[in-house]
Amino acid sequence: MLGKTANGLYWMYRSFERAENTARLIETGQRIALTRLESGEEEWRSVLQSAGSLVQFETARGALNKEAAIDWLLRDRANPSSVLSSIEAARQNARLVRTALTHEVWEATNAAYMSAREVLARKVAERDLPGVLGTMRQRAALVRGMTHGTMLRNDIYNFARLGTFLERADNTARILDVKYYVLLPSASAVGTSLDNVQWETILRSVSARGGFRMEYGAGAGPREIAQFLILDKRMPRSLAFCVGKLSDNLRYLQRRSMRPGPAQTKALHIERTYLSHDIDAVFEFGLHEYIQKVLWLLTELSGQIETDFRFHE
Repeated sequence: MLGKTANGLYWMYRSFERAENTARLIETGQRIALTRLESGEEEWRSVLQSAGSLVQFETARGALNKEAAIDWLLRDRANPSSVLSSIEAARQNARLVRTALTHEVWEATNAAYMSAREVLARKVAERDLPGVLGTMRQRAALVRGMTHGTMLRNDIYNFARLGTFLERADNTARILDVKYYVLLPSASAVGTSLDNVQWETILRSVSARGGFRMEYGAGAGPREIAQFLILDKRMPRSLAFCVGKLSDNLRYLQRRSMRPGPAQTKALHIERTYLSHDIDAVFEFGLHEYIQKVLWLLTELSGQIETDFRFHE
């Protein structure tokens, strides 16, 4: 496959996943804010920090408040990771690789772009925010569904999946870190009803509540939730699931080589060293410290993938 096509596919699907994940991050911040006794700017500072755009926000917007943070994350074109910017970038990359996509994937991509331009043309009122976030998630899910249902399982598909699962793993780690390290009011809240409500919010934010209830029932707590989102290889947004898929897709792409490439080696290292323990070992290490380590390794893996396949954003 031409490097230009592989590059476009990787960034197209990475951008769509980023759009959906940013919408989920906004929803997480909004839901957790509702559980706080006092609402201030700190929770939105932490959400921006987790999105990796706090410095950019402060440079572009200055004073921080909830409305400004949501608008920046949702529709500001000066923010390359906003929902609107991400969908526009995904569609631009889709145009570059149009001949590699099925008709159904292209139509879903174009519909997502048109919908985003319409609903994000102006500042979103707080009462309309849940509906807008839901629409953006559904549009991204439609592209993903059309991809899964109509694309050949070839190199095109594998490059698309690399972008999807790298971005998804990064997002799950960031949402966990928002909850446990930054948004939890104090150590004294651990194990309280407030703590449990916030963990429930994390499950909702990654569409994991239904699956979690099937597996653990209604009485499970933070330990089981962390286990589910980090180490459960059946849960499609867990760190273990995402990194496992990255390893698989890299192996398929490098199947003609006699030995694993550098990116595949890094993915296997993350999988075997950090995602093959039990959850007690994770908490003993320190959840925040563990998540930060995994995020750093995912950033390294991203760079290695882009080097191996000569990608550029």
